[in-house]
Amino acid sequence: MMIVTASLFSSCSKAQSSVKLEKDGLDTNSILIVYLTRTKNTKAVAQIIHKQTGGKLVELELQNPYPENYKAIVDQVAKENETGFLPQLKTKIDSIEKYDTVFIGFPTWGMQLPPPMKSFLSQYNLKGKTIIPFNTNAGYGIGSSFDKIKELCTECKIFEGFVIKGGKERDGILFVMEGEKKIKAEKEIQKWLKKIGILKN
Repeated sequence: MMIVTASLFSSCSKAQSSVKLEKDGLDTNSILIVYLTRTKNTKAVAQIIHKQTGGKLVELELQNPYPENYKAIVDQVAKENETGFLPQLKTKIDSIEKYDTVFIGFPTWGMQLPPPMKSFLSQYNLKGKTIIPFNTNAGYGIGSSFDKIKELCTECKIFEGFVIKGGKERDGILFVMEGEKKIKAEKEIQKWLKKIGILKN
C-alpha cells in the first residue's frame, strides 16, 4: 500500500502556528473531525486521527442515502457534479463556532470532492478556522478535491492534506484498512500530524 502526503497549500506554514495548544498538546475541545465514508476506509482513517488528536468525531449522513449499487451511485454522483446539486445532509453539527480546527475526510468520487462534502463546506460558516483535509482513494489520486476545498474555504487556513490508497470498490475490494495495513497507516498519519504541527515531535 502506497501512502503519500500532498503538499498543496502555501498557506500551510503560516497557518500552523494558529493551532490552539495546551501544555500537554492540542485543546481537544476545539477539534472537529468530519468525514464521509462508503467502504469504511475513510472512517478508519478518521478514527486513527481521532485517537491521536481527540476532539469530536462526526460522520456525514444524507437525508436520502445513496444507492448501494456501485454503478448507480457513480451515475448519480456524476449527475450531481455536472449540475452542481448539493444533497441535503441529515447530520447536524451544533455550535460549530466553538471549533478552531476542522479535519475533513472523504474518498475521491469521480476525481472530485464528493457532493455531500461540498454540502457541508457550503452549509457551515468555517471562516477563520484551520481546515485539514484527508483523503482515501483507489489509487487514482485526489483529482480536483483539494483544489475545491481551497475554493470553498477562501477565508480559512488550510493545512497540508493526507492522502492514502484505500479499496477499489469497482473491483470488489472494499475495506482494506486493517491488520498490518492499519498499523502502517497509523504510523504514517502520526508522521503527517507531526509534520504539520498538530502533534509535538
